[in-house]
Amino acid sequence: MTEKTMNRELPKISEDNKKYKFTDDYITVEKINGETHTLYRIRATKDIISESGEVIARKGDLGGFIEKESNLDYLSNAWVSGNAIVFGDARVSGHAVVTGNDAWVFDHAQVSGHARVSGRATISGHAQVSGHARVSGYAGVAGNAKVYDYAIVSGRAVVGGRATIFGDAEVFGEAFVAGYAKVFGYAMVFGNAWVYEYAGVAGNAKVYNYAIVSGHARVSGEAEVFDKAKVSGYAVVAGNAMVFGHAEVSNGKWTDGHITEENCVKKAKRP
Repeated sequence: MTEKTMNRELPKISEDNKKYKFTDDYITVEKINGETHTLYRIRATKDIISESGEVIARKGDLGGFIEKESNLDYLSNAWVSGNAIVFGDARVSGHAVVTGNDAWVFDHAQVSGHARVSGRATISGHAQVSGHARVSGYAGVAGNAKVYDYAIVSGRAVVGGRATIFGDAEVFGEAFVAGYAKVFGYAMVFGNAWVYEYAGVAGNAKVYNYAIVSGHARVSGEAEVFDKAKVSGYAVVAGNAMVFGHAEVSNGKWTDGHITEENCVKKAKRP
């Protein structure tokens, strides 16, 4: 909900900012810690067109809400639209677009390159979303996490800590990726799965349905870990392996076969 300013001074704007101006519509947002910020809706003062010729905004179009000029680079094609908000020391630059009904970018977060943040997604902390990455839905990227290349984070997924999602990887559903974990290649993590600590999921691997990959474990190739299975320690699950049915693989064991709760010890072997 917007309000009209009443004798309220608008944020300062640079003389060479020919891209947008602040309007007198504002909102006040409150963080969980009770900290409040006043943001103002912006209006484009020129056409904003991407490298590919896509019209991002026309002169006179209203944009989203930002707290101050440093939140949105005025020397690039970056834009904030809809009711999306950017505040704190966060910055949107390059050809990035933050849009949607309630997308938040705040704290020291950075959205750059050709990245897109939409829906009700939140980018916070020192998180970075760049390249051609997409963050949408109710997804959150926080801490010092990085999402880049053509990676996608969507649904209600959360990426935090110092985790990195890159390549063409996807994290979605209600998945959780944190610690120093890496998800890359064409890998997918979804369906309430957790990947954390120093774990890695790569190639065309899939981790889903409440599965957990932790420690220094690696899941790669066409491997799948699902149905509450756990892969931990220095385990490596590769090839066309499938770990499922509450099975647990750890302590450096290697598998390229099918592992279930009943045969996980028998089928696992050291490299």
